[in-house]
Amino acid sequence: MSGYNEDAYHAARKSVNPTPCAFEKGVLACCVACSKAEKHLLAERETMNCSEPAAQARCLELKTLLRGHSAFALKLARPGQPLPHAKELKIQCGGLKGLQAALTGSDAVGDVFALIESALASHGTLEELPYSDIVQGVVHFEARRRG
Repeated sequence: MSGYNEDAYHAARKSVNPTPCAFEKGVLACCVACSKAEKHLLAERETMNCSEPAAQARCLELKTLLRGHSAFALKLARPGQPLPHAKELKIQCGGLKGLQAALTGSDAVGDVFALIESALASHGTLEELPYSDIVQGVVHFEARRRG
């Protein structure tokens, strides 16, 4: 592994994937899907790109709001710190499943883009979403165990 250059990988990733999917970990973990997500392979890794910059901006805003509203429940000390993979999955998968459940009663997320469009249509803005209900999805989400 001594010849592996993580900085070069990240630079190449930015050139190949200029609009990374905000919910990449969730999409790659197959707990949610999105019609705007495009898979790219780079250095034997999978990355997800968003095909629509406006959708990516909305998703980034939602992810930030999910993280902020979930901070207490997940015992996050500092808002801007990088999260362990499992907690990031709880926010992405659990948050989107919680949003889906709050809107429809079912937690199956077939299309993140359509889910956010539906949430905006019913609540007006992302800030107005029922985060007390959505955070329950974050708290109760359990990632699949490897084994």
